[in-house]
Amino acid sequence: DLVTGITMTNVPEAIGIARAAAELDVPVVLSFTVETDGRLPTGDGLGEAITTVDRETDAAPAYYMVNCAHPTHFESVLGGEWMARLRGIRANASTMSHAELDEADELDAGDPDDLARRYASLRDRFGSLTVFGGCCGTDDTHIAAAAAALTR
Repeated sequence: DLVTGITMTNVPEAIGIARAAAELDVPVVLSFTVETDGRLPTGDGLGEAITTVDRETDAAPAYYMVNCAHPTHFESVLGGEWMARLRGIRANASTMSHAELDEADELDAGDPDDLARRYASLRDRFGSLTVFGGCCGTDDTHIAAAAAALTR
């Protein structure tokens, strides 16, 4: 039904995927990852990345997501016109940075209930957010907690 590019770390890669999908008339979802400052590893802002990809591809992606980062890493950068294009979050369970997770002997499972509350809060603040899931460190307990929080 659609193609999803997950953990996009830079704008040129996202533009290439969006253009390829558009050429084949396949809907595409692009999901960027951000560091603890809410910026892509390249330094681009999340909103800037979404706006640039849309401008360069005639808004080819069906929508965008953010993944492989905890909500505390990107909550502060959310807002603006581009938010209408952001429909989903697949957050990490842990608040640790990517570098800290890379060095950890065990994957940090974080706090499922806190993650669920953050999902519900973000959904309430931004009605465009309708797709939620889990990335690094999440399991069925995180998804169950999120489902419960999002259906209240």
